[in-house]
Amino acid sequence: MSNGPMVKAEAVHKRFGALEVLQGIDLEVARGEVMCILGPSGSGKSTFLRCINRLEEINAGRLWVDGELVGYRQKGDVLHALPDRDISEARSRIGMVFQRFNLFPHLTAEQNIAIAPVKVQGVSKAEAKDRAARLLERVGLGDRGGSYPAQLSGGQQQRVAIARALAMQPKLMLFDEPTSALDPELVGEVLAVMRDLASEGMTMIVVTHEIGFAKSAADTVVFMDGGVVVESGPPLKVLDNPQHERTKAFLREVG
Repeated sequence: MSNGPMVKAEAVHKRFGALEVLQGIDLEVARGEVMCILGPSGSGKSTFLRCINRLEEINAGRLWVDGELVGYRQKGDVLHALPDRDISEARSRIGMVFQRFNLFPHLTAEQNIAIAPVKVQGVSKAEAKDRAARLLERVGLGDRGGSYPAQLSGGQQQRVAIARALAMQPKLMLFDEPTSALDPELVGEVLAVMRDLASEGMTMIVVTHEIGFAKSAADTVVFMDGGVVVESGPPLKVLDNPQHERTKAFLREVG
């Protein structure tokens, strides 16, 4: 474990063909910090999250998580790509919650949460089941462990997805617009779980359009547009007193 930032991005670029989606991202996320990333569709927010846990490979720059280069090991001045096994092991220490819940439809809530600790970490089935039960309580679903995804609301499914990510005991949680697929009345229950996580000191990067959540839970708000960081700082500064015209226009639109 490093004493430095949990996440550090240095001049990160990502291209898909001729389209440069990330154009030199420089960011640091301290341990225990909650960073909310805002911006219009296509601004590179989700791609940046996917680069952090190596679901996408960057084309230039450097990314570190907990002091370790993402996807590479450096010897002298030379970068060596890590084997898939090492990348998967590093990824297992980063929780990620997507817009869509991606739960296994044929498994109960409890089984969805317990499966990865058993298969990836070698945890005993009894311990994984106990861990799943505790996490279901934590997200307010202690009585729904035997329910299948089709028997749960969207908000409940997303809370199960959060519990599933936490079951791997991650040091960092990434949320990619976790409420955007939910009916408006179900958004609050998911944000409440995320606020609890933040209050417990979990390091979190949240891509969201929920301005209220960013105001109340974020330590840092980042506004991205066109693959660059336009503006960043404390919520009061970025959301209530933005300096850049692009940030002002975006906030008017979502407000």
